[in-house]
Amino acid sequence: MSVPAPAPVPPVHGLQGPATCLVTGAGGGIGQAALAQLLAHPQVAQVHAVVRRAPGADPLAALAQAHPGRLHLHLADLTDEAALQRLADAVAASTPALHLVLHCAGLLHAPGLQPERALAQVRLAALQQVFAIDAFAPILLARVLEPLLPRAQQAVYASLSARVGSIGDNRLGGWYAYRAAKAAQNQLLHTLAIEWRRTRPQATCLLLHPGTVDTPLSRPFQARLPPGQLITPAQAAARLLAVIAAATPADSGRFLAWDGAPIPW
Repeated sequence: MSVPAPAPVPPVHGLQGPATCLVTGAGGGIGQAALAQLLAHPQVAQVHAVVRRAPGADPLAALAQAHPGRLHLHLADLTDEAALQRLADAVAASTPALHLVLHCAGLLHAPGLQPERALAQVRLAALQQVFAIDAFAPILLARVLEPLLPRAQQAVYASLSARVGSIGDNRLGGWYAYRAAKAAQNQLLHTLAIEWRRTRPQATCLLLHPGTVDTPLSRPFQARLPPGQLITPAQAAARLLAVIAAATPADSGRFLAWDGAPIPW
């Protein structure tokens, strides 16, 4: 007699019934991989994907065609408060609740913007640009989406941080803007987790370090990596979603690596 396959682990611990999810940075490596894996999960009913620009003939567009009615694409500038509110209104118009929010958008480098190696390279414009997406966007997004998190069910708000945002783990220096912005994000969301313990005890707020992932964000800095340290976006997404699925409200406010190990603040 054949043994039935075990039931899949819910995307959110303790969740009964179908889940509705939202992923930002869905056009990037980790976000797109997480999006695909959530759409493949039998307990996920809908996924809202947030991107900066309309997808062309890329994997995101293919996912939208393969999952009509389940995948909803949204264009939004996460540094614009009005755009964030329009995003929240659009999501609310098609779904009564969000059970999982995974914030994957981030900024390390861009044309005219590179991580600083020394104090002499620190510039106000770069600090403002990096803080806008890596520190401010996650908490502003949480503010507009908070009304969509169910009070009677467990829900997770998870945001990608980085080990270099750890003050206690900083032994190399450099990367002033990125390190400080991630540290600021950690404090903002840790503070949110404390508030939610009182006001939304079923909610879990997590800060996650994905590891070193083969994406455009890390590509300029991969040359000196030891063998085996670089992972694919699909591997990173699977590990992060596993950490999220295992988390309970008792874990809210924690800063965790891809394997669930705690990272010092």
